[in-house]
Parts: sequence; C-alpha cells; structure tokens
Amino acid sequence: MPTVAAYAATSATEPLVPITIERRETGPTDVLIAICYAGICHSDIHTVRGEWGAITYPQVVGHEIAGEVIEIGSEVTKFAVGDRVGVGCMVNSCRECENCQAGMENYCLNVCTQTYGSVDRDGTITQGGYATHVVVDQDFVLDIPESLPYDAVAPLLCAGITTYSPLAHWNAGPGKKVAVVGMGGLGHMAVKIAAAMGAEVTVLSQTLSKHEDGLRFGASHYYATSDPATFAELANTFDLIINTVSAPLKLDAYLGLLRLDGTMVNVGAPPEPLPIQVFTLFNNRRSFAGSTIGSIAETQEMLDFCAEHGIVPETEMISAEQINDAYERVLSSDVRYRFVIDVATI
Repeated sequence: MPTVAAYAATSATEPLVPITIERRETGPTDVLIAICYAGICHSDIHTVRGEWGAITYPQVVGHEIAGEVIEIGSEVTKFAVGDRVGVGCMVNSCRECENCQAGMENYCLNVCTQTYGSVDRDGTITQGGYATHVVVDQDFVLDIPESLPYDAVAPLLCAGITTYSPLAHWNAGPGKKVAVVGMGGLGHMAVKIAAAMGAEVTVLSQTLSKHEDGLRFGASHYYATSDPATFAELANTFDLIINTVSAPLKLDAYLGLLRLDGTMVNVGAPPEPLPIQVFTLFNNRRSFAGSTIGSIAETQEMLDFCAEHGIVPETEMISAEQINDAYERVLSSDVRYRFVIDVATI
C-alpha cells in the first residue's frame, strides 16, 4: 500500500502537522492522482475541530483537489495518464439506491463516501487532499477544462458546485432576482455564477467592506445587513436567496425578503440549530430549503460552465506550513476569497 506525505489533524485542539498516510493500491477502476493544489474549505475546519461530530484522528481533510493522473487501473476508460483532473467532496456512493440510480449520488440514501472522514470500501477512514497523492474511482473524478487556471481551479470542486447546484435547480437566470448572503469563499462564487446565468444579483453582507468586489464579480446591488433599513427596503423582493453563511442568522428577517413563491436555500452549515417562525413562510408562500454539493454530472457541468464564462475563484496561494495560520484567517474572515495549498510544499 503506497505511503504518501500529508498534513493532518491529530486532535480537535492541536494544530495540523506533517504526517505520512497509506493509500490503497490502484484498483481496476481506480485513478492515481498526483495532487498539485488543494483548496481550504470552512468545512475542513468544522470537521477537524469536531464541530460536526466526533471523528477519527489522525484526519487529513481537503475536498477541493486538482491534480494530474499518473496511473490508471486496467479497466479505466474515462481518463489517461497526464490528464488534468479534479476531485470534490465525495469519492463513492452505494450506486444502487433510488437517488444514485437517478444520477444524484450526492444524495445517496445510504450516505455517499466523503473524500475525508468516511468509511471507505476497504473499511479504512478516507483521507483528503492535504496530501501528495490520492486514489479515486474513475466515476468520481472530474475533467478540468484546459482554459481554467490550474492553480486556482480547486475551490470550484466545493465552493463552485455548492453554489452552482441550487442556482441551477431553482432556475436562476434572466428575469430572476437573486440575493447572496455572505461574501466569503462560497458567496463570491455564488455572485459570479448567478450573474453569468443572467440573474440580477444582490449581495447581502454585514458591512459594505467588500462592496467594490461584489460589483466587480457581477452583482448589481450591495447592502449591509447591519443596517435595519436594508430589510425594510428589500422586503418582498427576491425570487431566490442563497445563504452561504455558516453562522446563526435571524432567518425570519431574511425570509421576509422573498417575494411570492420565493425560496431561501441554505448552503452554509452552522453547527447549531436555526430557529424559524412558520408564519413567515405562510406569507408569500415562501420556502426554506437546503442543498449540498452536486452530482458528479452536475459538477462536470459546473466546471464546463465556468470555463465557458471565464469564472475563476479568487484565491491566495499558501504553503503547507501556513495551513494553521490560514485556518485562523478563515475564521476571522481575513481571506479574499479562498486559500489554495501548493501541495509541492507538503
């Protein structure tokens, strides 16, 4: 079993440290990928700090992976050595349940195998992309279009698909008014993608500190949610609200911004429950929904859409030894807008 270098959490409270982990041998349908870049997602931090439940340590996280195929199994037909590929938040599913059969393996009824922190088919715990190599079944590997910059594409595999999927499902496009709550790693992608789809985009952020960025990314309007007048002015306005914030919000205030048959979709995942007043939903027949990543087919669709429209995440490149500092900067919102690890430094 190959041994590879990685960065891992050894407990919920200690900094991430260099480590070696074992990857499985490349099986008949597997692809061995030399990882070049790995994005840092807020989910990584929630996971290693035990905020989403107990995990097994040591744990290597990272589910925004861009790399090169260096070996393929004997039955692989989708990829060849030398291909630029990506791996997102899942690496397998049961493939047999109703949702998997419908091509929605991200909603596998038997729970899809996450890129990290899941029980893999050999009984081991999956280890993610803060590592030099990974072995993944070809059905869960994505093709990275040549026009997308290799060093910035990784965040599309989580932040990109997490926002693209609900925007596509709820039909963001011409004639639709879309609000994006939060202008972080997810939010800035939501703005870019919704604008490229043709929607009229409004950013709802605590302050106006990223106002210029929001307009540059394609938003038509930008409001501070710390100003109570915002909620009065925008009442009954939006067809769709994408909430990217992983912290508690006063949901009723935001739901009040939806027009008739409008939907607010949560893609941010705060650890604590969110209270909601159902009478707010009764008014305007509003809906409150959730969405998680996207299927493999939809993720490939997203990558091709981003290539077609020139959509690239805003990134800051770091070395592996800067990961712990980057985590603190994510928590203090001191990044515009996504960290990417140069895996050559691991």
